[in-house]
Formats: sequence, structure tokens, C-alpha cells
Amino acid sequence: MIFLDSIVENVSKVIKGKDEKIKIISSCLLAGGHVLLEDVPGVGKTMLARALAKTFDLDFKRVQFTPDILPTDLTGLYIFEKDTGQFVFKRGPLFTNVLLADEINRATPRTQSALLEAMEEKQVTVEGITHHLPDVFFTIATQNPIESEGTFPLPEAQLDRFMIRIDIGYPEKDNEKEMLVSQFDHHPIEDIKPVISRQELKNKIEEVKKIKISDSILEYILDIVNATRNHEDIKVGASPRASIVLMKLSKAFAYLEGRDFVIPDDIKYLAPYVLNHRIILTIEAKIKRLNPFEIINEVLNEVKVVK
Repeated sequence: MIFLDSIVENVSKVIKGKDEKIKIISSCLLAGGHVLLEDVPGVGKTMLARALAKTFDLDFKRVQFTPDILPTDLTGLYIFEKDTGQFVFKRGPLFTNVLLADEINRATPRTQSALLEAMEEKQVTVEGITHHLPDVFFTIATQNPIESEGTFPLPEAQLDRFMIRIDIGYPEKDNEKEMLVSQFDHHPIEDIKPVISRQELKNKIEEVKKIKISDSILEYILDIVNATRNHEDIKVGASPRASIVLMKLSKAFAYLEGRDFVIPDDIKYLAPYVLNHRIILTIEAKIKRLNPFEIINEVLNEVKVVK
């Protein structure tokens, strides 16, 4: 808990009143996943990414996605050097620890797909040659759910690469006042210092893998995922990847909570963030204006924990 408190306290210097969201996103980083932040402009998505990178002593790069950005603008490319008479690989912004892919849905599908290999396999291939990314590679992609003009919706295959989809939301009035006061003379992002070293973070990522998860919890995960495949309002349910992701995320969350085992409440709490972008609603559900979070909560209320 001391480790978790130090993370939340550090990031909260910039993002006020969002402790639970900070905890979930930090769990995603420790679990080796990636985050899709879907929210309106100005709520602090960029600052959250920068604050997390500083907190964990990680390199940070931001890419503004636009319709004319090319895959090589992300991966890098080979450039001919006249002096040496050789082609030299110039690394793109993907070669970092924390990548902020800002407004990812404004790029073309071709460029969006350039992230797939990087997010899934931590490598990029340019001119047939594979280049490995850093051991810690964490993507935070953002998109504005309100403005859809001139955007390219992410295909299901790419949405599935994100461990969670989450929003930050507007701050409460008191928290927003704290935010104003904190920026009187300088931005609080300048005050953030690393909580742990990069090597210590790698050690903790390995420790997360050792967190215990009982057979009954695994059955609970499988029952939830299977229930999404048989719900009347869901046309396409969650894939087996959803089960794997929910298991990994719950272990990281339990670790941050100071436990060496996962409990059912971890699964119930995290499932909406893991599953909301992995299901496709029926036409009737869309007409009724139901949203994935509502349906997933229905599923969670129906599925009982295996004793």
C-alpha cells in the first residue's frame, strides 16, 4: 500500500481527485498492457501520461495523430548517409517507454495498424528488419468520443490490443479549485520526481506475475466472459484474450493493494474497464441507447462467484 500511495500522491499533484483512475492505469502498466483514454479535450490526458512517466522514471514521447501521419513517422526509417555510404536506421517515437498516441482515431487505418506489432510484440519491422522496443513499453492512446468528423474509428482488432478503455472525467468543483491554485506560478508537473527507479519497476513487474489466483477466481473470470457471449443485448461477446487480460490486470491490481492474491472484488471492479470495448451490441440495444458499461454491470450482477 505504501508503494501505491506514493504513486497516487505523486500523480495527484497534476490530476486532482482521480485516485481510483490513477490506480487502475498504474495496474495496467504493471500488467504489461496499454490504455485507451476516451474523453473530451482538456481533462488532463496528456498531463496524466507525463506524470506517470515521471513517477516511474520512464522516457516519454508524444505523437499527435493526424490524417497525413505515416507509419514511418512512428517506427522510424532508414536514411542514406553520404559520408559512410550506408543506410542508417533512425528510430521513431515508438522507441520509448511511455508513448502518448494523441487522438489516435485521426490517423488512417494504415498508420493505426503500425501500432499493432509494437503494442502486441514490443517490436517493429522496417524494410524487413525487426527492431526491438524497450523492455517497458506502455501506450496511452487518446480519442475524443464526441467529435467524429474527420476520424477513422479503430477496428475491433486494434481495440482488442488495449488492456482497458477508461475515461478521466470532469473533476469535482473542489478538486478543480485545487488545480487552479496549484498553477498560480508554475505547472505542478515540474514538481514530480520519480517514486522508484526504472530497474525497480522492472522488478515489480516480475513480482506481479507471482501473485496467486485461485481456481475459483479463474472460473469466475471465465463465467463472466462466457456470459457476454450469451447475453441478449450483445451481438459479439468478449474473446479469450479478454479472459487473459482480466487475469493479468487483477494480479497487478492486487499487488498494488498490498496483497499476494486476487479476490473476487478485484475481478468485479476491473471487468467493466476490460470488457466495455470488447463487446459489440445488437442493433436493438443500440436503438434502446444502452451502453456497454450498463450491460457488463448486468452480467456481473447475474454471474455468481464459484465457491
